Amino acid sequence: MQTAIITNEAYSITTNIDELDMEMIHQYLSKESYWAQHIPLHMVEQSIENSLNFGIFHETKQIGFARLITDKTTMAYLCDVFIIEAYQKKNLSSWLMETIMNHPELQGLRLWFLLTSSADWLYEKHGFTQPIQPELYMEKRNKIDYRNV
Repeated sequence: MQTAIITNEAYSITTNIDELDMEMIHQYLSKESYWAQHIPLHMVEQSIENSLNFGIFHETKQIGFARLITDKTTMAYLCDVFIIEAYQKKNLSSWLMETIMNHPELQGLRLWFLLTSSADWLYEKHGFTQPIQPELYMEKRNKIDYRNV
């Protein structure tokens, strides 16, 4: 996997897993996100190990993250996207999305998808729409309380 580092003034985005602040990512996901409350650190680490990750930094401090589950050929599922509150409203989420969408290993994918309840405006700016045929979409959800894992 090729490592990308993109810079913009005092900010940078990297795909290098060794530079990610696992504790910061775990803290946000387990305590601040609405989708991964109480997720254990070992599960966050395993999900990152098996994904293409994008960490966004202000100087040396990680301030955001996004993760892609992808085969880099046909599809990508975008998840765990966040910018910590102190750095929101600085256009960093749009820059992060632009970086993800322009990543050289992700060009030519047939399908990108994500689930969101709060940032339609962000994803729409980058070409995401409601499913054309929602009747084809299916899911299986397992109700897992991460506090018991």
